[in-house]
Amino acid sequence: MKVLFASLFSAFLMGMCCFSFAQTKPSAIQGKVLMENNEAAEAATVVLLKYADSSIVQSSLADRAGAFVFNNISANTYLLLATSIGSNKVYSGPYNVLAGQSITIPNLVLKLQNNQLKEIKIVARRPYIEVKPGKIVLNVQNSVVAEGNSAYDVLRQSPGVHVNSGNESLSISGRQPALITIDGKPTNLTGDDLVNLLRGMQSSNIDQIEMITSASAKYDASGGGIINIIQKKGTNIGTNGSVTAGFGYGKYYKSRAGIVFNNRTAKLNIFGNYSLDANKTSRYINTDRDIFFDNILSNYNVDYNNIQKLYNHNFKVGADYSISSNQTIGLLVSGIVHTDDFSKDNRLKISNQNQLDSVIIATSALDRGTSFLNYNINYNGVLDKSGRSLSADLNYSTYSRHSNEYITNNFYTPAGIKYRDALQLENLSPSNIHIWTSKIDYVNPFSKNTRVEAGLKYNHIQSDNNLIFGPLVNEIYEADPDYTNRFLYTEIVTAGYLNYVSKIGKLDITAGLRAENTSSMGRSTGIGKAKLATNKNKYFNIFPQLQLNYQANKKNVFNLSYSRGIHRPDYQDINPFLYYTDLYDYVSGNPNLKPEYTNSLQLSHTYNQTFITTLYYNITNDAYDFPVYEQDDSTKVNVTIRKNFGRIFVYGATFYAPVQFNHWWNASFNLDASYLRYTAYAINGNFNRASQDIIFNSTQNFTLSSSVLAEISSRYESPTLYGVNQLKQSYTVNAGISKLVFGNRGNIKLNIIDIFNSDRERYRIMYQNINLSGINKRETRRVLLNFTYRFGKTSIKSAIRHNTGNDDELRRTGN
Repeated sequence: MKVLFASLFSAFLMGMCCFSFAQTKPSAIQGKVLMENNEAAEAATVVLLKYADSSIVQSSLADRAGAFVFNNISANTYLLLATSIGSNKVYSGPYNVLAGQSITIPNLVLKLQNNQLKEIKIVARRPYIEVKPGKIVLNVQNSVVAEGNSAYDVLRQSPGVHVNSGNESLSISGRQPALITIDGKPTNLTGDDLVNLLRGMQSSNIDQIEMITSASAKYDASGGGIINIIQKKGTNIGTNGSVTAGFGYGKYYKSRAGIVFNNRTAKLNIFGNYSLDANKTSRYINTDRDIFFDNILSNYNVDYNNIQKLYNHNFKVGADYSISSNQTIGLLVSGIVHTDDFSKDNRLKISNQNQLDSVIIATSALDRGTSFLNYNINYNGVLDKSGRSLSADLNYSTYSRHSNEYITNNFYTPAGIKYRDALQLENLSPSNIHIWTSKIDYVNPFSKNTRVEAGLKYNHIQSDNNLIFGPLVNEIYEADPDYTNRFLYTEIVTAGYLNYVSKIGKLDITAGLRAENTSSMGRSTGIGKAKLATNKNKYFNIFPQLQLNYQANKKNVFNLSYSRGIHRPDYQDINPFLYYTDLYDYVSGNPNLKPEYTNSLQLSHTYNQTFITTLYYNITNDAYDFPVYEQDDSTKVNVTIRKNFGRIFVYGATFYAPVQFNHWWNASFNLDASYLRYTAYAINGNFNRASQDIIFNSTQNFTLSSSVLAEISSRYESPTLYGVNQLKQSYTVNAGISKLVFGNRGNIKLNIIDIFNSDRERYRIMYQNINLSGINKRETRRVLLNFTYRFGKTSIKSAIRHNTGNDDELRRTGN
């Protein structure tokens, strides 16, 4: 199937190329607009005029490189007019264009109207939140309260984003986990590993975050949408960048420092960043579980506290080289090295018939370290003057983890007297993952309004996971064969897509089809309960996608989209390991876990390019991405596992409204109201429950002076349902103020995050024989002080933002 699929797509691409070359080339004029200092005049307006009567034929904006092109023009004699704010108009021509001829004109050079003006200062600010049909864009650098936070902290406070309990995964569409991409490239991390990656990324290194609820077939099929993090990189000629330093305090200290740099010449761009985080933080979890067995009511109450010290190194270095004006090759190396030291205290109180029976106190020290390295080589090129383009990427990623925990359990009577010897346990779980990814994308414009996009992708993943668990016996730790295990996993995904993009009058059409073939094999080498086992899976899927955008008039635009997506299990969720939490609580992997599939439908209306209303409907089959509980009433042991539970139905509406109260106060409001229903398959019991979910976000911005800004943001979520978990309401409020210093090159920001210390998760579970309630509280209230200084050239931009390929995605491993 893989060979046949690849052969068919190769034949298709070859045929497209041949067809394109066989056509008569249309007439075209192209060129560049530069400033007098030879920098590109980005966003300059270029107008194509007929020489005979100066009537306007077409107009265009110059891109970041100053380039423009007028395609599909008729044979005639033309003039060109270039204009830009703060510059004098420039005419060029006449140019006699023959049928089928494409000409490149000399550079158009704009001169500043005031010769004493050495740089143009941009006083307008992009809003922090921009909402478009099917997409929310966060301009991170324009937020006061985002400064000093990690990418994960920024996202979890963002409109439209859910943080799913248990694995802390992020979702943006009906609580289905989102695909996370960085600069359009997949991290291929999942679970804890992905969360740690996002916690290690400083907001000072991020330019924008795109949250896409409806993506074309060019992207990996994702049922829960896409979150694309765009990192900072300078676009000015010369050397420029910024340095950042910050300090904060909550219950414990927080600190971070970083640098972003860029050196660009006409042909070569070298860029990179480095940041260091050194933080100490805390977490508290309380669970209260009732068990009724043999006419006896037992209660297992756990107070869990941990203190975490973390050090995080995040780096990226790369280079782009322009082979020609239309072709670029790039190299990129990035990585995160993360170390944690945990000090844990777990107190379990066991009661029978409301009388305290015993207390088990477990203390442990956990040393965990992870490293994620990614190597990328990429090519982007425009093949001819008709606009055909080709881009390719080759990635190799490695992920490694060591996790060494040593646990001591002490047993006490209600009077505090030890009634047995301490139980000491060793819990080691190293992991290594290797990922090879390659992809190629081709674009062929058939006309001014129509183009076809096609591409292929190959992904190969090898994962090696170990679990060594057992007690201390005669001063030597012995591996328990019922828990110790090794799991080897291989997954190969081959994919191809075809997109048709066209404009017919007022209607824009994007129709696509993506095909993915998956082959995976997991092999367990354990003994005892963790017995030798092999799991093989092969499946082929088709994912259609359609977007219709209709401009009824200048003030009303309608958008309709449909997509089908897949969400594959995290690697740690399919490892057949039984992870120790305490003597009566474990977490289990499930090697039989299958992907879940989501069908999504959205209808949105934009009024006056400002107010956006969206109606959406999602249905997910084989849903698994929430915890399910299996309790043995006789042993009192509870195992948390993920399984293909059933179906999820989500109906919802969102409304976004930006408001300008006056010249110094503006705000944005985002409301997401939905109705969710979870229905279990018969094998998982009689569970059919529904709930509302109302999320309200607001951001208030205040311009106190030309150099002082303030911001207040808040978020509220109503009580709702997440799988079998009934969640209580939650809310949080943040505030910040910033001051420009050192000639506007420096910026000091002071933030207070979670002012009322209200950001916590409270839940209740009544499912089959489980009766459990809990509180999960991280250290969220903190004060952060940050300073950023920009160095180098800060005038007009002049080059294309770095993009190491096409738009691609990411997700699966697990920090």
